[in-house]
Amino acid sequence: MPQKKYNSGREGPAKRSGEQNRSGGSSRSYGENRGNSGKKPYGKKYEGKRAYEYEKRAPKTDRRSDAVRETAKKEEPTSEPREPDELPFLILGRNAVREAIKSGRSIDRIEVVSDPDGSLREILSLARDRSLVIREVDRRRLDDICLPFGHGGKSGNHQGIVAFAAGVEYCTLQDILSVAKQRGEDPFVIVLDGILDPHNLGSIIRSAECAGAHGVVIGKRRSASVTAATVKASAGATEHVKIARVVNIGAAIDELKRAKLWVAGADMSGTSMYKQGLNGPLALVIGGEGAGLGRLVSEKCDFLVSIPQHGKIGSLNAGVAAGILMFEKKRQDMQE
Repeated sequence: MPQKKYNSGREGPAKRSGEQNRSGGSSRSYGENRGNSGKKPYGKKYEGKRAYEYEKRAPKTDRRSDAVRETAKKEEPTSEPREPDELPFLILGRNAVREAIKSGRSIDRIEVVSDPDGSLREILSLARDRSLVIREVDRRRLDDICLPFGHGGKSGNHQGIVAFAAGVEYCTLQDILSVAKQRGEDPFVIVLDGILDPHNLGSIIRSAECAGAHGVVIGKRRSASVTAATVKASAGATEHVKIARVVNIGAAIDELKRAKLWVAGADMSGTSMYKQGLNGPLALVIGGEGAGLGRLVSEKCDFLVSIPQHGKIGSLNAGVAAGILMFEKKRQDMQE
């Protein structure tokens, strides 16, 4: 039986075991096929003296020339629509709020139910130590503001506490690589190609933190961003894992290759993770729900890796597959 080969970096004479030609054939990817506001009616028309007063207050006709009007219009300040991540950001749930406080994240205020129990009192004690603003509110108030993060008409599970944060603090790829350098470890980066479900994103970030990954890379387009639902699903892991948001996933992969990382794509057509070396500097690329890895992203990967399955279902949830591969990579690291 041939012995599995491992590598510690991109440079060197040895090649990773299990590399394959991906020029032909179809591939199976991880993932799963997953109030009216009418116009306010106007009142009755003004009559008599009121009609005269209304007419007198009506705006004067703009008698300026078309050229003057156009110039004035250009000089008026315009309000560009803000990106979702620039809007007020909510952190829901006890674990998520606790970790946000402990990490030193900028928090505008905390709203909590007026009858906090033991674990909530512990969180509030941490908040007071940081001199954070705390407001006691009715539970219905929390239900209302968390309604967009729930399902089936039910409010998001706030567990009696919500923190209003300034926004999402994304970083760069170099920031992620710097974390690995500071720890004296081989870089381990998770790259997400088209993960659209914020709950899946939160689950993957949580697994990345538990597996010791140095950061997660997501795209600005065709990708979920870090929302309140993501933070809740991550159980606070977003406060401990660097998250880079890039314009182009393919360009990010090229940058990671230049930093001497191997790039492994998760795909059912790849080599079994038990036969493929995953140790050393590695970027693990996870495809989106249903669609899996994009063609261009798949072609940029150094090799594809799969998870052996023994049931009748053809594929795994993207978040589950990511977690399994992360811990297989750490297992191989420990055997070096």
